[in-house]
Amino acid sequence: MNWYPWLNGPYRQLIGQYDDGRGHHALLLHAAAGNGDDALAYGLSRWLICQHRNGEKSCGDCHSCRLMLAGNHPDYHVLAPEKGKSSLGIEPIRQVIETLYAHAQQGGAKVIWLPQAEQLTEAAANALLKTLAAPPEKPYCLLGCREPSRLMATLRSRCLYWHLASPVEQLSLQWLGRQAAGSQTDRLTALRLHDGAPLAAEQLLQPQQWQQRSALCAALSAALPQRDMLSMLPVLNHEDVAERLHWLCALLVDAMKWQQGAHHYVLNQDQQPLVHQLASLLSSASLQQIVQQWLNCRHQMLSVVGVNRELLLTEQLLRWEQMLGAAGYSHPHSL
Repeated sequence: MNWYPWLNGPYRQLIGQYDDGRGHHALLLHAAAGNGDDALAYGLSRWLICQHRNGEKSCGDCHSCRLMLAGNHPDYHVLAPEKGKSSLGIEPIRQVIETLYAHAQQGGAKVIWLPQAEQLTEAAANALLKTLAAPPEKPYCLLGCREPSRLMATLRSRCLYWHLASPVEQLSLQWLGRQAAGSQTDRLTALRLHDGAPLAAEQLLQPQQWQQRSALCAALSAALPQRDMLSMLPVLNHEDVAERLHWLCALLVDAMKWQQGAHHYVLNQDQQPLVHQLASLLSSASLQQIVQQWLNCRHQMLSVVGVNRELLLTEQLLRWEQMLGAAGYSHPHSL
């Protein structure tokens, strides 16, 4: 697994706690997607399992280290939902708990890594909670999460909370400059669109993904003068619609910032003419209303099973046209 420079500080702090005997048996690692929490948890797991630690580092040579590098250490467990499922049920939790109470096969520590604890069902969370409340000897449970508020309060209370913040912008830009193509402005835009998470920004900068965003921006720029918002349906109606709506909402929020003179804080630094176009066309109140409508639409896309995506998008685009018409512009469609 790759290692990233912004993880060095958090890694040393966590290792220092465990090395001093102050490490908690249950660690709740809160991080935004794309900040490298998987790599941090893996590095910490390797150190915990290593039989001959070299200060802050695992030795890399002992039998446990070799098993970890090979990806088949019997005392290291990664828990994730089965393919095609979005939740983690009680049965995998029961199975791994049984192994925790058994003797470690390599005679050292046992480590569980649960990348997204929000995926636990209520029954699974309760089963894990009992183990965290009265843990066996030398087990370590590392829980990752995106939104701690979605976890049971009792589960959170049994863990040491650790927030892995996004690195400072300049460090991330330097790293992206070595990893991804594109201009400095493109890299800054990708980074800001993902709350400063470098790995997520790197994914957005991949040619196919970046072209899709550029196509959305071009479609919006062409639709605005004609007030033909329905023409945007083809660029929005895709499987990754949630991501595309995120791009759209970011542009609308940027337009509100532009109206307030906060140009430096615009996320879409590479699309300033489009942001200016939006800011000139609609009032701040109208922009705010449109953003809220799109956020509601996005929430329905993510939460309603079997939702008619095309119908929802069409309805919202027609609402936007109506709003432009109410502001004094003619629009080619009616709701």
